[in-house]
Amino acid sequence: MVTEITIQDSERKMLSEAGYGDPAIEYYLGKKHMGSIENANQISFKVGSCGDTMKIYLKVDEDEIVQDAKYEITGCAGAISAAMATVDLVKGKTVDQALKINDGDVFRVLESIPEKKHHCIQLAVKTMHQGLEEFQMAHVS
Repeated sequence: MVTEITIQDSERKMLSEAGYGDPAIEYYLGKKHMGSIENANQISFKVGSCGDTMKIYLKVDEDEIVQDAKYEITGCAGAISAAMATVDLVKGKTVDQALKINDGDVFRVLESIPEKKHHCIQLAVKTMHQGLEEFQMAHVS
């Protein structure tokens, strides 16, 4: 247990020194929306310009409210923290409301990430939007 705390403290310090704000660091360390969703309504996949990859799992109810979302990510701390924040912003929203969430909304939640990692926010938002749009196309009545 002592080793785990020491490693987390070390990661927290490194991320802070690199320019990540406390919320971004917590999202990265906690990874609370990481994984898959069994019986997801939509699964979508996107590769960023940097090579980071994201797979989004969406669970949307009959009223088109996003009940849950999870990401599987191969990427850096910026990608992971941006994706986790994006999920917090869309859960409980209608698909149309969730599609209005933008990079600036995610950046405000994270408070700060290094400038060279801003593309990670774009990837998280684009992946979410792609999943929501593909859900809408598949469920047009």
